[in-house]
Amino acid sequence: MLPQRRSRKKGRVEIIPMIDVMLFLLVFFIMITLQMITDKGLKLDLPTSSATQVLPHPHFVINLVKDGGVVVKGKKMSLEQLQNFLAGDGDSKRTQVTIAADKMVPFKDFVQVMGACQKAGVTSIGIAAKPT
Repeated sequence: MLPQRRSRKKGRVEIIPMIDVMLFLLVFFIMITLQMITDKGLKLDLPTSSATQVLPHPHFVINLVKDGGVVVKGKKMSLEQLQNFLAGDGDSKRTQVTIAADKMVPFKDFVQVMGACQKAGVTSIGIAAKPT
């Protein structure tokens, strides 16, 4: 009796699992990139200043519009809602906020928004202005 020769199978690269991994990585990077995009805020006529500095990207941009309304992330809020929103962000001492107020907004409204931020525990507050 002659010994039978076994045919050697060649190794193959499976493409389908590799495609699954690539799609997973693509979705992962898209989700991370979307979280890195900051809130651009509204188009406001900001006041000008000769002492403007570029600040790091804040967690939230609080927009004050001409009628005294407060807009954060596209949602209009009252001062109480703003305070609860900022307080519910986690560690409010690390929350960075930039207030962008139209130059026609009364100073009283601006001070009230700053007060709501401070009541929420936010200590890092920036003020948006256009350079001259």
